[in-house]
Amino acid sequence: MKIFAIGWNYADHNKELSHHEAISEPTFFMKADTALVKDNKPFFYPSFSNEIEYETEVVVRIDRLGKGIEERFAHRYFHEIGLGIDFTARDLQRRQRAVGGPWEICKSFDQSAPVSRFLSVDDFDDIQNISFHLDINGKTVQRGNTRDMIFPITKLISYLSQFFTLKTGDLLFTGTPVNVGPVHIGDHLQGYIEDKLMLDFWVR
Repeated sequence: MKIFAIGWNYADHNKELSHHEAISEPTFFMKADTALVKDNKPFFYPSFSNEIEYETEVVVRIDRLGKGIEERFAHRYFHEIGLGIDFTARDLQRRQRAVGGPWEICKSFDQSAPVSRFLSVDDFDDIQNISFHLDINGKTVQRGNTRDMIFPITKLISYLSQFFTLKTGDLLFTGTPVNVGPVHIGDHLQGYIEDKLMLDFWVR
């Protein structure tokens, strides 16, 4: 099982992190399988960082083997979506950027990818017009809609399949909207797709 994560897929978030350049093709990184957290288990704040931030994202679960997929056929390779948090050690990320190093240390650490249950895409009229949001301690801190993606889900699947064989069970984090921010020990995170509660866990 592979976990793909798309960076810089919402224009306002790109400005938020000072990436103003035009994005001509998807940017992605990968998370280790040990990053995955399921069933609303707690996220344990790691000792190696003082600045863990949430990035709320719609997650696609691949359910068919594919390689070199044309974008017009990409919708055949997934039938469920969920919600995930791409936890990022922002202090480590700044350090890596300063030296031109890779991002795994700040993006792929254990428990950095909580993922919800999954919903059928048939539950939605348009997969590219789905709202989602994150609440922390009862206050909404981040909102997004898949219509604002720079690259739609079908484009992402097609692009990744040029480099990797996609397999059943692979997960695709599709990017985060504006207003990422910090989490702290004791925080209660609740994530929603439309009005459906998808994530409900604590930071310990």
